[in-house]
Amino acid sequence: MGPLEGVRIIEMAGIGPAPFCGMLLADMGADVVRIDRLTPSGLGVETPQKYDLFNRNKSSIAVDLKSAEGVATVLRLVERADILIEGFRPGVMERLGLGPDECRPVNRRLVFGRMTGWGQDGPLAQAAGHDLNYISLTGALAAIGREGEAPAVPLNLIGDFGGGALYLAMGVLAALVHARASGEGQVVDTAIIDGTASLMTMFHSFQQMGAWRTERGVNIIDGGAPFYDVYRTSDGKYVSVAAVEKKFYDELVERLGLPAGELPAQHDRKRWPELRARFADAIGCRTRDELCGLLEGTDACFAPVLDLVECRSHPHVAARAVHVEVDGVVNPAPAPRFSRTPSRIARPASAAGADTQAALEGWGFSATEIEGLRKAGVTS
Repeated sequence: MGPLEGVRIIEMAGIGPAPFCGMLLADMGADVVRIDRLTPSGLGVETPQKYDLFNRNKSSIAVDLKSAEGVATVLRLVERADILIEGFRPGVMERLGLGPDECRPVNRRLVFGRMTGWGQDGPLAQAAGHDLNYISLTGALAAIGREGEAPAVPLNLIGDFGGGALYLAMGVLAALVHARASGEGQVVDTAIIDGTASLMTMFHSFQQMGAWRTERGVNIIDGGAPFYDVYRTSDGKYVSVAAVEKKFYDELVERLGLPAGELPAQHDRKRWPELRARFADAIGCRTRDELCGLLEGTDACFAPVLDLVECRSHPHVAARAVHVEVDGVVNPAPAPRFSRTPSRIARPASAAGADTQAALEGWGFSATEIEGLRKAGVTS
């Protein structure tokens, strides 16, 4: 079993970073029970069950959270939980009767993980938003894109999953270590703006020391440098080069057959357009496969730009089993990797409420109690 075997987690059903965090913890062996509503709550685009990868390795209990009995049922689960994670707007859990003040009396050791975009307080706390809005406010979006062009809209990796889910996972696990040592749980306020700002630490450092300009696409690792960029190949595909250090840059130049003595100096920013043109010519006259044969696996800091389907069959990705197939569906494999307690995908996602009886039994409810809840319409 994984390193979190024996850790019990309640996840309030939602979208985006909170369920992704729950997936990470479930992959590591935690017993994650997802609390779904008896009726759909309009959480977003409905995902067919077999492709609902965020909910793999979890059990699902459907509960009527508008009823006193439903709230009491969740509080019974809280008694045995180590961690609760929720991704609602501030105040929603309190209105349900399931906020920290309601949970603490039944379990002082509980770690209460909260996931929002703007945070639990501040002028924007109650405003709606999505990843793009959160990374806009932290300087991240302004730094992404080509010189003279509008910021490029990235995938929601930076905010939702990088600044959100991963910080939530780190936070609740750190709080769990403290709770087991002290006997006292705590609230973990995870805001995407906080996490994204943390991810930008290096760039704040660079900017203040004069090594980073706030304009897009003019810096050493934002596509401004010709030796750290993406180039089109003769077959209409793309490759990336990231030869920042001199020894890697020299190898890239040599392997591309460029005359080093005739090129502008690597860090002569005024001549970067000229240097970029030389790289573009040397790369653009070859196919992507030809460049892979020439550069891949060397110290030239090179990789082909692969799409979501192509990447699954790349030899390195395949050799490390970066993707695994579960019931005919390709999943990114659990990460990171543990030498003694490997993570695994034990089961695909369950439909809402599909595991109500088994999960409640596993968390200490009697058969009579479970049947009573079902007959009363409190659970599915």
